[in-house]
Amino acid sequence: MAITSTSAATLCCSYQNPKLQIPNFPLRNLFLSNFRPNFSSLHINSHLVLANGGHFKKFSPVSCNSLSTIPIQTKHYEFYDGTSEVELRLNLEGTDAHSPKDISVDTDQSSLTIRVQCSGSFTTLVETDQLYGRIKPAETIWYIDDDQLVVNLKKQDPDIKWPDILESWESLTLGAAQFLKGTSIYLVGDSSEINQKVSQQLAVGLGYTPLNTKELLETYGKQTIDSWVKNEGSDSVADAESAIIESLSSHVRAVVATLGGPHGAAGSADRWRHLYAGFTVWLSRSEATDEDSAKEEALRQIKVGGQGYSNADVVVKLAGWDADQAKAVAQASLSALKQLILSDRKLPGTKGTSFNAAHM
Repeated sequence: MAITSTSAATLCCSYQNPKLQIPNFPLRNLFLSNFRPNFSSLHINSHLVLANGGHFKKFSPVSCNSLSTIPIQTKHYEFYDGTSEVELRLNLEGTDAHSPKDISVDTDQSSLTIRVQCSGSFTTLVETDQLYGRIKPAETIWYIDDDQLVVNLKKQDPDIKWPDILESWESLTLGAAQFLKGTSIYLVGDSSEINQKVSQQLAVGLGYTPLNTKELLETYGKQTIDSWVKNEGSDSVADAESAIIESLSSHVRAVVATLGGPHGAAGSADRWRHLYAGFTVWLSRSEATDEDSAKEEALRQIKVGGQGYSNADVVVKLAGWDADQAKAVAQASLSALKQLILSDRKLPGTKGTSFNAAHM
């Protein structure tokens, strides 16, 4: 199988334009880009796997013989979130770092690199281009406290609470409430299976209710979608799904997997009225092999229009599909939604039934 999208060797985002290098992971060409204020595209490439965000490389209790960088699953660090700043504490035991000249700390708005003296040369201890939020690099303060390196980072937005130092599946799901504010998420695209698998991951991570319009339709119609299409036609199925989406549009804290393909309501622009009740993510399969071609494809699809999917808030592009990649796609989708909402903090308030009324 294959994913061609967001989160491996390079991650691009128009809001922050970060580039993430992860040499220890078998990932290449992962892209998250925003082409307009309410549109994001994530391109996931073949045979790639995203593990725990992949933003810190592996770290074991530090010694100069086995020194690498920190993964989220092995937290050999302490993290504290304050009102206007965050603090990272790293143990220096086992290194040759005893004074400031033995340590290098580099930051920009979304990245942090820490190198320490080890066996006569500097070794990278931490390297990430995906901090949970944006910082003020000029106001970074660091010092040695006994056997710990303390790094103090100033937030650009003091209203954002950081669950952790980096953006990962765990920190995204923990911090999602402050961004989504209970707004439901609708997954649209050509594949019912992809929509359903990714929605399950998102629902579990967010603590939302998972809903599947395909299952609801088949329960209501007492027949499979294929039988329904054969007996009554695609329009009948799409109309029935539109009615179901309308009934779900008043729900909060739900992840709704919509019906994929030509029979689904989301494929028609004139059936989108009630999808505006929540944030929409278009899970779109692609033949693009790099960031530029993914951008061109997405921009072309937006310009041409036609497909209802082009109304989506966020687009996640995938080359190939494997159900094992559902969590990676869910993380990419949540990351894109976070960036989207940070670009306009009023967006969640425009969703819901009041927004539906504006589109009637």
